[in-house]
Amino acid sequence: MSLLPRRAKIQAQPMDSKDEFSYFSELSSASEEDDKEDSIWEPQKKVPRSRKQPVPKESKPKRGPRVKKKMLQTNDDSEGLAIKEDLNSPVTIANADMEEKNCKLNMAQTLKPVATKRKNSAPRAKKKLKVDEESSAASTLEDGRSSAETPSTSTTWEGVCKKEESEDDFTFDQSPLKRMKTETCPQGQPVKFPVSAHSIKEEVEMNWDIVQVLSERTNIEFWVCANIIRLFNDDNTIPFIIRYRKELINNLDADSLREVRQTLEELRALAKKVHSAIQKIKKEGKMSECLLKALLNCKTFEELEHVSAPYKTGSKGTKAQRAKQLGLEGAAWTLLENPGQLNLLSYFRPDVKGLSELKDIETGVQHILADMIAKDKDTLDFIRDLCQHRYICIQSSLAKVSSKKVNEKDIGKFQLYQNFSCNIRNIQHHQILAINRGENLKVLTVKINIPDGVKNEFCRWCIQNRWRPRGFARPELMKILHSSLDDSFKRLIVPLLCREFRAKLTSDAEKESVMMFGQNLRQLLLTSPVPGRTLMGVDPGYKHGCKLAIISPTSQILHADVVYLHCGQGFREAEKIKRLLLDFNCSTVVIGNGTACRETEAYFADLIMKNYFAPLDVVYCIVSEAGASIYSVSPEANKEMPGLDPNLRSAVSIARRVQDPLAELVKIEPKHIGVGMYQHDVSQTLLKATLDSVVEECVSFVGVDINICSEVLLRHIAGLNANRAKNIIEWREKNGPFVNREQLKKVKGLGPKSFQQCAGFIRINQDYIRAFCSSQHSESSGQSQEVAMTTSTDVQVTIEKQGKKKSKTAANIVPMPNPLDQTCIHPESYDIAGRFLSFIGGTLSEIGKPEMQQKINSYLRKEGIEKTSEKLQTTAHTLQIIIDGLSQPESFDFRTDFDKPDFKRSIVCLEDLQVGTVLTGKVENATLFGVFVDIGVGKSGLIPIRNITEAKLSKTKKRRSLGLGPGEKVEVQVLNIDIPRSRISLDLVRVL
Repeated sequence: MSLLPRRAKIQAQPMDSKDEFSYFSELSSASEEDDKEDSIWEPQKKVPRSRKQPVPKESKPKRGPRVKKKMLQTNDDSEGLAIKEDLNSPVTIANADMEEKNCKLNMAQTLKPVATKRKNSAPRAKKKLKVDEESSAASTLEDGRSSAETPSTSTTWEGVCKKEESEDDFTFDQSPLKRMKTETCPQGQPVKFPVSAHSIKEEVEMNWDIVQVLSERTNIEFWVCANIIRLFNDDNTIPFIIRYRKELINNLDADSLREVRQTLEELRALAKKVHSAIQKIKKEGKMSECLLKALLNCKTFEELEHVSAPYKTGSKGTKAQRAKQLGLEGAAWTLLENPGQLNLLSYFRPDVKGLSELKDIETGVQHILADMIAKDKDTLDFIRDLCQHRYICIQSSLAKVSSKKVNEKDIGKFQLYQNFSCNIRNIQHHQILAINRGENLKVLTVKINIPDGVKNEFCRWCIQNRWRPRGFARPELMKILHSSLDDSFKRLIVPLLCREFRAKLTSDAEKESVMMFGQNLRQLLLTSPVPGRTLMGVDPGYKHGCKLAIISPTSQILHADVVYLHCGQGFREAEKIKRLLLDFNCSTVVIGNGTACRETEAYFADLIMKNYFAPLDVVYCIVSEAGASIYSVSPEANKEMPGLDPNLRSAVSIARRVQDPLAELVKIEPKHIGVGMYQHDVSQTLLKATLDSVVEECVSFVGVDINICSEVLLRHIAGLNANRAKNIIEWREKNGPFVNREQLKKVKGLGPKSFQQCAGFIRINQDYIRAFCSSQHSESSGQSQEVAMTTSTDVQVTIEKQGKKKSKTAANIVPMPNPLDQTCIHPESYDIAGRFLSFIGGTLSEIGKPEMQQKINSYLRKEGIEKTSEKLQTTAHTLQIIIDGLSQPESFDFRTDFDKPDFKRSIVCLEDLQVGTVLTGKVENATLFGVFVDIGVGKSGLIPIRNITEAKLSKTKKRRSLGLGPGEKVEVQVLNIDIPRSRISLDLVRVL
């Protein structure tokens, strides 16, 4: 009779995960492999008496009836199920998870001989248990390769078509669960996960669900947040997710994904800090059930600080703690639960300080009640919700400066905020950053003003609802309760709310500032390159002269020199410049915007207007030289340009910034490029992580030719780092150019995960490879003729040696080029791309040609992309990537859609401007309060943010955000000119 319920449990488990694990049921036919796998999973079941019984079982392996073995197996199964239910229960402390894992490992080693003897008992029940335990282990145990890895958009459907005949058919050795995730919902709908994976396991369990909180804070759907957490847990990079896992994130952009990752990291950091506080308080013996619950309910660092502050080491304790040490906590609870029986005189102790007077006793009870009120979750939730609907303002005023350290110039900078007040819901992010900076400089005093109406309504709610005594309370007791509410609000709750408001405003302002910096950096990095030109870079200067550098269309340094244009030698140096331009056929001059830029620009404009460089039609442009000086003395510059003077290196960098902005700017630390706002006042960790991620995104989306790109550029490809980039360059120098993407797997330190992340962003130029392969073929044919002249014994010896040493690497196999390696198609989708080509009747040799585009268009007009993706058993997103890769011409660069530098021949002065003049200019920097535009007068003008409306923005340009970004050309009208302060106010007319 006892077997029936156990069998029911065994059969009921796999029913919930039938769809998710249908792949495992296909393996049930292989009995020998199944038995081996059963022996692996059997020891994981917790057998209480296993440590006492292994010796007798091993000594008599063949004795005993089979019925007993089956009974023992059934008991083990039922106990395993009980253990599995315990594993699914939430664990508060991370150490418990570690102990459980260690216990499993010890049991596995102890019970291994026992499992091998039970191979043939109850195979089906064991098979179902194996599936269930695999599903739970996928969310709790961690291997070198996570079993919950993100699905592949192409291999998802291969598992259905090919029935998993051979593991070699797949590029990556992924578990079936990965493919099932995408297959269950290929079009970006909520993805179904196994029963055990509904809640994502974190290192430290809190009383709130991390996915739910993440969804609330980022305003992103719950299922999308769950997918994003799993993708990041599997070490997927943002560029890879954005391009190849788009259906799992519901088409989010990179900025939103970075915001989710930052919020996720903050929540995990909070959970770890809570865990640390719990361990510390437990160690001191001060932990209570109420305190543990309060700590596990904390959702912000401010709330955690509020709860844990009284228990910090070295703290003399709060007023409430000192009152509790006097034994007044019982009086406080009695006042709330049974006030009729409370007699404060019974606590009177004439020889004890704090209990010697009735007034002291009442004060002690008041402090305990105030502490209870301030730490109550429902009370805090009510006051926070109340403040959301009331006018809460932030005020700043000029500080009473008693120190002489404050600079007078600093006081003048904060004139706008010396008598400032604004609703916290309406204040702008740049205003918060400005106020914080003034407060740090001791110029401003800042406070949050909560109106008295909030306090009155809060006290009324507490008396009537949450903290209402459960019986009749005498007037003197109600007076204590009212005093407690007043004290709790003023002394504890208001400071907490002010800290929370300030922290929230600062955090939001910092994130917005960093996001604006990232958008500006992206716009700058994606500036359209100017290839095929010989350029002269000029680093302006007065006393030390202007540094010149002429570079070839392939960025090679042709000449470097110094000229002194502003020391009375301008006419003589003009002949030298003209000779250099004529000798190298250079007609484009690039001038850095640093010191003496205005004078250098006027010098070249004057010569151009006089047609001095005839027959050359010379033009010039101004570029930002931010970071050029820092780069010129860096180890990277010394390695790239050895023996060249650092001052001349900056001129080379300025010229290359026009020729290929992305390749040159990645050499400079992003924060030195100077396109941000309040970058020194924000979190430097957040700033660096965001900017590095933006650089990685830009470099990956543009793509690199792995056979000619530099090591510095390779570092920023998704999935690569400095060591892997160095190993790739060393492999290329040792073995020659890469013929196909598969050869990347031979590079040291580049495993399957790194290959998966970087493969789609690496290009291999087919023309270059064809020439290389033809030369290799001719060399190999010559070597084969030499080998034919040797004796047969020599040949046999050679083959034996190679077979022993290089049989695994297949050294004799000549790698063949793959035309798909020059496209953005990921290797995991090559099979789908081949089938799509067979549908449209195309060939690999037609990639990027007009014929291919015609065939794709004609086929899609008949079938449509949705129907075609269903036929190919893939997603529409993956099919679109394949279509783009097949139709884009060779060496396609989407940066051509962005603006090029503004080349000029003449100059305009600030004094020449008039109100109402319409000019064209280029955006230099975008901030939260406006956009700075270079209109060619030596000083940038400001377009206030209120003058930038959606109607004035271009709809045809492919921009990533609604606002303007660095490098964009605009037409503006002059609104106001302040010559003494060198300020120009502009109005946006249109985007060119």
